Amino acid sequence: MGDLEIRPATADDVRAIVAMLADDPLGAQRESPDDLAPYLAALERLASDPNQHLVVAVRENRVVGTLQLTIIPGLSRRGAIRSIIEGVRIHADERGSGLGTQLIEWAIDESRRQDCQLVQLTSDNTRTGAHRFYERLGFTASHTGFKLQL
Repeated sequence: MGDLEIRPATADDVRAIVAMLADDPLGAQRESPDDLAPYLAALERLASDPNQHLVVAVRENRVVGTLQLTIIPGLSRRGAIRSIIEGVRIHADERGSGLGTQLIEWAIDESRRQDCQLVQLTSDNTRTGAHRFYERLGFTASHTGFKLQL
C-alpha cells in the first residue's frame, strides 16, 4: 500500500478533497466539485486560524483521505479544551484498508498534544456504517445533535 503521510492540506489538494466530500449520497447533494472558489476561500480561512487543522492523508503522491480537526477552548468542564473531528472522508479505493482508523488516531493524538480533555464528532443519522466504525474506536453516542440551516 505504500507509506502514508498525514499533513496539512494545501490549495493543490482542494480538488481531491472536494471530490471525496462529493463521493457519497449526502455529499453529492451539497458539494460543487466544478466550482473550487468557495473551497479555496474556506481553506484560506482555515489556514489563518491556529485552532483549525485540515489535513490530508497521502499515499504514493495521491490524496486518499481527509479530515478537519477543530480545537475549542471553553469554560465548561473546568475550562476544558475539546476538539471536534469533522469532514472525515476516505477515497473509495482505500475504504476498508485501515486508513480511516489511522486518520482518527492522528486526530486523537493531535488532540492530546493540544491538551484536549474531550474529542467529539458528529455523523449523519444515515451513516450507520460510520457509527459502527466510531464505536469500534471507542466513541460513544452520548448526545443528540441539532442543526439550523441559515
